[in-house]
Amino acid sequence: MVEEIYRRYYGLLYNHVYRRLPDREEARDIVQEALVTLWNKRHQLAEDTTLSSYLYTLVRNRVLNSYRNQKVRTAYLASLQTFMDRGGNITDEKIREKELIELVEKEVAALPPQMRLIFEMSRNLEMTHQQIADELNISPHTVRTQVRSALRILRAKLGANIFSIFF
Repeated sequence: MVEEIYRRYYGLLYNHVYRRLPDREEARDIVQEALVTLWNKRHQLAEDTTLSSYLYTLVRNRVLNSYRNQKVRTAYLASLQTFMDRGGNITDEKIREKELIELVEKEVAALPPQMRLIFEMSRNLEMTHQQIADELNISPHTVRTQVRSALRILRAKLGANIFSIFF
């Protein structure tokens, strides 16, 4: 009985599947799964079930599942590729940005104490020269000179390219 069903329907089902999915291995797998499902459910089939229509329905549903699964795999791979394209660059950029910030902070910390204080008030707190002068009880000209000197020192130590990014 099993050999007769296999001999009679395998070639027909295989050709039917292969026309829709031109992948020999996948077509063989689908037909094999359909025949195994038929065998496993042989006691549950109704008396009036047509064997050929049941088998064609099984393989048709498996072909549709294969299409759906392939579509999901393709979308997932595209999403993964997009993430990898962006993610790698984002990670590298974040690391470089962190290193540059640390370098700038280190060079700012190396400035003389009064110059560093004036520079940080000017850049970090965004205070005007007059506000800094009033706060520290010094002249605005001293503040301007200290900020220029700090910028000149940082430009020399960091290089023009890095300096232009931050200041």
